[in-house]
Amino acid sequence: MRRIAIVGAGQAGLQLALGLREHGYDVTLHAARTPDEVRGGTVLSTQVMYGPAHALERAAGLALWEAGTPAMTSLRVTPTDPAGSPRRGFTAPFDEPAHSVDQRVKTARWLELFEERGGRTAYGTVGPEQLEGIAGAHDLTVVSSGRGPLSELFGRDERHSPYDRPQRTLATVYVHGATPRPDADGPQLRATSLGGQGEFFALEGTTLDGPCGILLWEAVPGGPLDRWQDPSRPPSPDDVLGRGLDLLRTHAPWEYELCAGARPTDAGAALVGAVTPVVRHPVARVAPDVHVLGMADAVVVNDPVTGQGANSAARCADGYLRAILDHGEKPFDRTWMLRTFTAFWEHARHAVSLTNLLLGSPPPEHVRRVLAAAEEHPEVAHRYANGFADPAGFWEWMLDAERCAAYVAAVTGRAV
Repeated sequence: MRRIAIVGAGQAGLQLALGLREHGYDVTLHAARTPDEVRGGTVLSTQVMYGPAHALERAAGLALWEAGTPAMTSLRVTPTDPAGSPRRGFTAPFDEPAHSVDQRVKTARWLELFEERGGRTAYGTVGPEQLEGIAGAHDLTVVSSGRGPLSELFGRDERHSPYDRPQRTLATVYVHGATPRPDADGPQLRATSLGGQGEFFALEGTTLDGPCGILLWEAVPGGPLDRWQDPSRPPSPDDVLGRGLDLLRTHAPWEYELCAGARPTDAGAALVGAVTPVVRHPVARVAPDVHVLGMADAVVVNDPVTGQGANSAARCADGYLRAILDHGEKPFDRTWMLRTFTAFWEHARHAVSLTNLLLGSPPPEHVRRVLAAAEEHPEVAHRYANGFADPAGFWEWMLDAERCAAYVAAVTGRAV
């Protein structure tokens, strides 16, 4: 029986660990926190799962909350002009619903499920100095932890990493009491640009006590929406919600009306921070002739503005699982590791390009033309909304300014 170690117990690490146990592999999972500690902690992300990634969970028998989680069936986009006045915007249906399950709920239950399936869990923080011993005792070691010193083992890939600092400061809070748009046909994901200074997102999901709303603010650092830094202590859920509502009252009053009655779901319902988008090299050498493989956000980190994190993690876990199963008894050498990551990168590179494109403040002119065309042409709105489920589709039209202009001209009948 092949022995595999996975360091990091998030979406990618747990999904891979559970898949390997289903196929009889001897798996040791290194997790920083126990299930009870995860449930009792703060929220970890907004984790929108679009249709294709959610289907991977369902196929693996891991979509355990599908029946009780709001299925978001459409995307509502409200662009604003530089002065902050809203445009008409557009609503487009998703081809497959999107879901969001609080990662405290998902991670804790998946950890328990992994142990129920005979997996071994080692709880505690793993540092770089421990990786040599872990890798030496296993046929393959995969690192799925995207934070802290472990991720620094995988050197920065300058070719795909244009940023050396966060492009947004972030704040999210899970709430009860927010109301949907009166014209929404069921649960919906709403995205509002805020005058080139950031974005606001509202979605529906499931948390510790059931269905909830999830609010996310993204602010250009140093701009008028950047209200989340508190040198004395992390802001509480009430603080985050209060500051966020103040911003909506000024910059998006139509959203303030929908969120004014909201209240945090629990004492751990908020998270603030910032993410530096980066792509790292996928293989790290931890001793002579001993290498470890990075996965998901250990090696590819995107800002949440396009909602790609959990989706990329699910795709990465699925791809790595199939690569391990197909490899049989052959050694997991550096060449195999590079080839395995390259297959994942064929998807991830499009998510990186899309995210970096939409982090522009304001977005590039050709993206603004797409949003304007989507207000008049449902075909454009539908293609835009469903591109987030598989960003490779954006390469055919929106990621390149010339192809984008040709497409918009073909649909609208107006040359750009």
